[in-house]
Amino acid sequence: MSSEDLTTLRFYQTTAHECSYLDGQQAATVFMDPEQPLTAMLYSRLITAGFRRSGTHLYRPACALCQACISSRVRVREFIPGKRFKRIWRRNLDIVARELPATALDSPEFYNLYARYISVRHADGDMYPPSPEQFASFIQASTPTSHFHAFYLQERLLAVCILDELDHGLSAMYTFFEPELPERSLGVYVILWQIEKARRLNLPYLYLGYWIKDCDKMRYKTEYRPLELLIANRWTLLT
Repeated sequence: MSSEDLTTLRFYQTTAHECSYLDGQQAATVFMDPEQPLTAMLYSRLITAGFRRSGTHLYRPACALCQACISSRVRVREFIPGKRFKRIWRRNLDIVARELPATALDSPEFYNLYARYISVRHADGDMYPPSPEQFASFIQASTPTSHFHAFYLQERLLAVCILDELDHGLSAMYTFFEPELPERSLGVYVILWQIEKARRLNLPYLYLGYWIKDCDKMRYKTEYRPLELLIANRWTLLT
């Protein structure tokens, strides 16, 4: 797709609504036309401009009075795990990752894990309460870029991540995991696994979604350095 093709895309903006990340803020979102076929080439271009996938839709924040949501990506080739990350990696060497088709997530164990995760970790968010319909439209929605990975301890399902494989990187669309095993730090482990997968594929970036400085649940992303942030339409290395 040429740069000229991008100018023909249509986008739609939502009306203002309550922000799910920052109290007292109003949010708005721009969505790409849902009738536009989503390809790896198109998503690869739009993710560099701050877009992200949710289900089958590409979107980015378009808030009138707030610029707190900042796209972030890890420089995979320069990433060196520190002592904490190495300990977490060693702690989870007994976990096996398997790539699965989207249809495999029809098994009840996947929804049950998702429901436990949302109920324990995000009961204060707009994804609570979880529902099978939400799971199908958000998690199971398959696109040409999406890959589903399940993480097992023997035959026990511990975590699931959905990755988008793009021209120049992987995008971590969503991860959910067993919330009753805090000693394993499964959320951290899956990000480290994603970084290693991008390295094996010789892809320079892992996109982690939006970093929000004043939101505890989104602030963790700066732990994975070197990290670039999209500020004023330029990817800038966080110092």
